[in-house]
This record gives sequence, structure tokens and C-alpha cells, in this order.
Amino acid sequence: MGDAQQDRAQAAQLPEGDIIRLLLEQHAQIKELFQRIPTTTGPAKADLFNQLRALLAVHETAEELILRPVVKETIGEDEMEARNNEELEANKVLFELETLDVNSAEFDEALTAFQKAVDEHAEKEEQEEFPGIVRECTPEQRQMLGKRLKVTEAIAPTHPHPGVANSAAKQIASAPFLSIVDRVKDALAAH
Repeated sequence: MGDAQQDRAQAAQLPEGDIIRLLLEQHAQIKELFQRIPTTTGPAKADLFNQLRALLAVHETAEELILRPVVKETIGEDEMEARNNEELEANKVLFELETLDVNSAEFDEALTAFQKAVDEHAEKEEQEEFPGIVRECTPEQRQMLGKRLKVTEAIAPTHPHPGVANSAAKQIASAPFLSIVDRVKDALAAH
């Protein structure tokens, strides 16, 4: 998979607000956080991990609810299911990472393995899903999807919830409640 700079360069070739541009920009942010976390310690490391955790939780929820239905229609159900299953597994690992001390060797080892899985997943999205969306959807459709993605991200949970991942119906039913709980939890942890 390309690095963060390559993702940003690819994103810059697409119009502002395009769903693929937004997702590529987020992939770049995720890669940058993965690079920074191992070089940090103490509360700063915990803060970077919390940023990564929130970004991944919101990003994956929005992809499942907004991008994947379009993937199913344009590329196929097998592609949609493969990416959703990868995201379910990532959700479980992210949930486990939350329970570990960020300054432990166990956390560092688990984070390294998790980064590899996230990189592979993003590579598949960038190589298999994104080109199909660009090819099959008009710029106007991609703009509309970008708007829907932003709205979904604004109300998505900020922590992993493996019990609802990979189920659009469960996410739609529980996301508003889980989001409120997560955001209150985040606010209390910040003080």
C-alpha cells in the first residue's frame, strides 16, 4: 500500500467532497498515526492511540453504512462481504487493544500486527473498491456519497463495538445511542 503522501496526492486529484477523496485522506491520517504511535510514550502515546481508535471506529462504520451498499451494487456482493468481514475482525482487535496498557510490549506487538492487517485492508479498498466506485458512479453521485459519509461520521460511535459491526441494520439501530455513550466516555476521559 502506498504511504500517506501517496494517498494525499491521489486524493488531491479528486474534487473536494468526493467520497473517495475523503476516504483516501482518512487512510493517510490512519497511516500517519500508526507511524507516530510507536515513537511516543506515556500520555502522548495514549492520546495518539485514542485518536487512531476514534478515527478507525468512525471510518469503518461510515464505510459499512455508506460505501459498502454502493460496492455491492457496482462491484458485487463478494467484494462487499470480504471488506466487511475484514472490518469486523479489525473491530475485534481494536476492542482488545483498548484493554491493553499502551506502554506495554504486549500493546506494541499487537499494534504492529494490527497495523499490518489495516494496511492490507486499505490496500484492497484502494485497489479493488475505489476504482470501481470512480468508474461506476458519476462525480455528482460521489459528491452525494461524500456528504452522506460526513453525516454518518458525525454520529458514528468513536469506540469499536464488535457486536454490531458487519451488520448495517444493527449499526443503524444502535449507532446513535452508542455514539452518545462513546462521546460522553471520551469527554470524561479527557478531564
